[in-house]
Amino acid sequence: MKLHHWVCVAAIGAGLAVGLGAFAAHGLKAVLSDYQLAIFKTGVDYQMWHSLALLGICGVASQVSSRCFAIVAWAWLIGVVAFSGSLCLLALTSWYWLGPITPMGGVSFLIGWVGLAIGAWRSYQR
Repeated sequence: MKLHHWVCVAAIGAGLAVGLGAFAAHGLKAVLSDYQLAIFKTGVDYQMWHSLALLGICGVASQVSSRCFAIVAWAWLIGVVAFSGSLCLLALTSWYWLGPITPMGGVSFLIGWVGLAIGAWRSYQR
């Protein structure tokens, strides 16, 4: 994907996080337990943080290799879908089979952060 596509993905992800957070605070508060709301909020928080991180790496894309950028961006997008998505769905449904997907999303987040650290280190070693 091109850089402007990733900026759009980041903006959509952050916007959805705002909308989902508002939905949870106002529309789900009476429906979900405090525990379920906390799970939902964790998913939304990680979505927002990684959407902002994706936007941030778009701003410094010229500082890392295109391969590094792609690995980090895709890892974070997969992380948002797997981690945040599974937490939100777990809070809203009884689909407990989603439980094992959550840690895979977390690992994807970690892959992105480690990839960014390695990519940044290598770019400054040249």
